[in-house]
Amino acid sequence: MSERIRIVLVDDQALFLEGLRTLLSLEPSLEIVGECLNGQEALEACRRLKPSIVLMDLNMPVLDGVAATKAIKAEMPEVNVLTLTTFDDDERVFEALKAGSSGYLLKDTPSRQLVEAIRAVSAGESFLQPSIASKVLAEFSRMSSPAKAAERKPVKLLEPLSAREEEVLVWLSRGCSNKEIAGRLSLAEGTVKNHVSNVLGKLGVLDRTQAALMARDLGLV
Repeated sequence: MSERIRIVLVDDQALFLEGLRTLLSLEPSLEIVGECLNGQEALEACRRLKPSIVLMDLNMPVLDGVAATKAIKAEMPEVNVLTLTTFDDDERVFEALKAGSSGYLLKDTPSRQLVEAIRAVSAGESFLQPSIASKVLAEFSRMSSPAKAAERKPVKLLEPLSAREEEVLVWLSRGCSNKEIAGRLSLAEGTVKNHVSNVLGKLGVLDRTQAALMARDLGLV
């Protein structure tokens, strides 16, 4: 059997934590290794437990979800954060994504979709609930308008992207998985994975979501 996905749950509502643990424990591929009531506990748990995924609420005492996400990604970039919250306002969505969250789901998400999101993020993909994805696409469209494009400061990269890497970044920004990108560009999935790693390195970002935001600044989307 393949190695189970190690998960830390973070929410200030103990009853919700209990229900989430019960739900996810039904999946044999998932392992709940820690439960935390605030972002500070989450940061300490990640240092101690080295999880694959953190399911992170946003509105919490001591250290909120955005600040905790930023701290975890800065110290342990290999740990993936998946935001799970009741808030879907634009400001909170983009705060979480800019902090390094690889996905954003609302607490009314069906359990099947939550498990799908955990697996996707664990595999290095991004996952946005459709209603959240529409907000992100709307923001991309707004930022790509001529007026907003004129306001953007030019982005300077230490090393320019190749034409193929730009193509990969464009499809990545549209939410495509490595497999989907491979199909669209007639490449092997392993080749796409290498291109994605190169793109992240050249952009100086930690994950696909931040790369998508950078693609907007580069004028590619």
